[in-house]
Amino acid sequence: MFKRIHLLVGVFMALYFLPVVNHKIVFFPMVVVASFIPDLDAVIAPKKNFRILQPLKNQTYKDFMHSYTVCVSLAIIVALLYPILALPFFIGYSVHLFFDSLTLIGICPFWPSKSRITGFISHGSKTEKTIELMIALFILLLVLRYIF
Repeated sequence: MFKRIHLLVGVFMALYFLPVVNHKIVFFPMVVVASFIPDLDAVIAPKKNFRILQPLKNQTYKDFMHSYTVCVSLAIIVALLYPILALPFFIGYSVHLFFDSLTLIGICPFWPSKSRITGFISHGSKTEKTIELMIALFILLLVLRYIF
């Protein structure tokens, strides 16, 4: 999915859970930032040729970082270091994975297993644009609910 959808989904999830969290100032930006973290493999891996980055390099690129194995592992590390950030990190990261699992490329949810979950949405399709519009409308409704 495009970055715009991940941004909208991150904002939506942050707004949705905002009324029930204690640290709102920390929660909101962490969910939004974490919703972009799985795509770091596409940014970092092609640029460097380090051996440690080899798992990130493949044809579809959505294997290593686009897995719930990495999501849960990183969430545990975040929970040990900064417990306040663990829940928003997990929410943002996992919602990114969910929406990427709906694409034709899909994700490998339990890396290093090669099993792949794929969906029906292609990049730039009407379906993707419709989902983007619906999420934007849901965000508007949430904002209006908080204002009034």
